[in-house]
Amino acid sequence: MSQAIASTAPRSGSSGWTKHDTVWMLGLYGTAIGAGVLFLPINAGIGGLWPLMLMAILALPLTFFAHRGLTRFVLSGSKEGADITEVVEEHFGLTAGKLITLLYFFAIYPILLMYSVAITNTVLSFLNNQLHIEVGNGLATRAVFSLALILGLMSIVRLGGAVIVKAMSILVYPFVVVLMLLALYLIPQWNSSAIQHAGSLSDALSSGAFYKTLWLAIPVMVFSFNHSPIISSFSVDQRKLHGAEAEQESSRVLIRAHSMMVVTVMFFVFSCVFSLSPADLAAAKAQNISILSYLANHFQNPVIEWVAPIIAMVAISKSFLGHYLGAKEGFNGLVIKQLRQRGKTIASAKLDRCTAVFMIVTCWIIATINPSILGMIETLGGPVIAMLLFLMPMYAIKKIPAMKKYAGAPSNLFVVLIGLIAISAIFYDLIA
Repeated sequence: MSQAIASTAPRSGSSGWTKHDTVWMLGLYGTAIGAGVLFLPINAGIGGLWPLMLMAILALPLTFFAHRGLTRFVLSGSKEGADITEVVEEHFGLTAGKLITLLYFFAIYPILLMYSVAITNTVLSFLNNQLHIEVGNGLATRAVFSLALILGLMSIVRLGGAVIVKAMSILVYPFVVVLMLLALYLIPQWNSSAIQHAGSLSDALSSGAFYKTLWLAIPVMVFSFNHSPIISSFSVDQRKLHGAEAEQESSRVLIRAHSMMVVTVMFFVFSCVFSLSPADLAAAKAQNISILSYLANHFQNPVIEWVAPIIAMVAISKSFLGHYLGAKEGFNGLVIKQLRQRGKTIASAKLDRCTAVFMIVTCWIIATINPSILGMIETLGGPVIAMLLFLMPMYAIKKIPAMKKYAGAPSNLFVVLIGLIAISAIFYDLIA
């Protein structure tokens, strides 16, 4: 996608908003909006209306300041065309480059496992509730269905990365349109349950549940709005196009893309929350299914009942394929670097086969076990993404001369605080 966007750009300075800016804005938006959005309403709304209102206020600065920081970091490299891995090695050395590769892998791989669970649960829920085929949800059933689904998705992977990227770029916008139409369609179902359960703001602020909800929802928000994988390509292209003005021009594209993300995603979240009660959202979390699957089972409405789970299956499959490419890239990179240290090499085709076997086996095991999807986001996906997206650029501002000019901004403190909160969710299970 990034190569296609870059190829449309004239290589000269331009004033005002251009078609190229619009294409990048939509590219950033499309990268962020995926299956993660289907789990945000559950964690965002489960604690009541007041935490949700605060999360809506935090969403834009949380997303914009973090991704702007990462963009600035990539632009701080001395070589034009240097991507994020090259900039990391330039600023921090080869050892840090390996560490970033490891973090990159662990930012994506747990999400791949999560989507393996999600696609299995979505299909089983669809068979049991919409098609009325009683297949159950036992361990043996899950083992068979999860293996079949993962092998089916991996057969698409065999078609090649170019096919996957093209399919994702085609599917993302109809997915967003359907989400918005569904959010509008739910408006007649809105009720006052969320407002009645909210109570007064002073009571909410004095409640430990309010802060617990925020604590666990922030990693899910970081995960749901994350599009850090495309930031490197975006920054490189902006530098080629705008030169010294790349940071300013990049920020202009980012703020518009993030505003569009926040408005559409939070509208979908509020529509879901107002259509359900906190008890319904708790039930969705307990059933370990996406909000679309729960809506399909909750409302006796043929449109929602059939459209919602199908859209969920498409979205989760799309996200699985996209994250497989990233997980494969990270895993291959780790193996190649380890072998290189020992003076060894491996054929790319053989490495790809070994990676595929590893991914299939581990995804199958996790999908069969059926751990909490939101728990995986809270304690794995969100925190690791926060290390790369929130803390690394802020650390660079302190340590790297090329980024010293960004020091002292209040937004830096905000980004560090959000990053630390997201990372601290790793320890929730230890103290809960």
